[in-house]
Amino acid sequence: MTHGYAANKEALVKRLHRVEGQVRGIERMLEEDRYCIDVLTQIAAIQAALDKVALGLLDDHAHHCVISPESAAERDEKTAELMAAVGRLMRRG
Repeated sequence: MTHGYAANKEALVKRLHRVEGQVRGIERMLEEDRYCIDVLTQIAAIQAALDKVALGLLDDHAHHCVISPESAAERDEKTAELMAAVGRLMRRG
């Protein structure tokens, strides 16, 4: 089975590696007693980067899994999955 993100997998992994580096940077900022607002700014940047990854995955899922299936029942199932994922993403915070 091929996942919808297969074509973008390398770019998604690179983006996640950058996020990982940003998180380590925040850890260093805290260890160095950096200004709170600067730390919060970096946290917001990480959240935005993760949102981009999530939106990319949702887009890939919509195009690959929701639009592509032959049967209406399978499309309905995949649409429900998509909407549940969107709901989980929107409930954060």
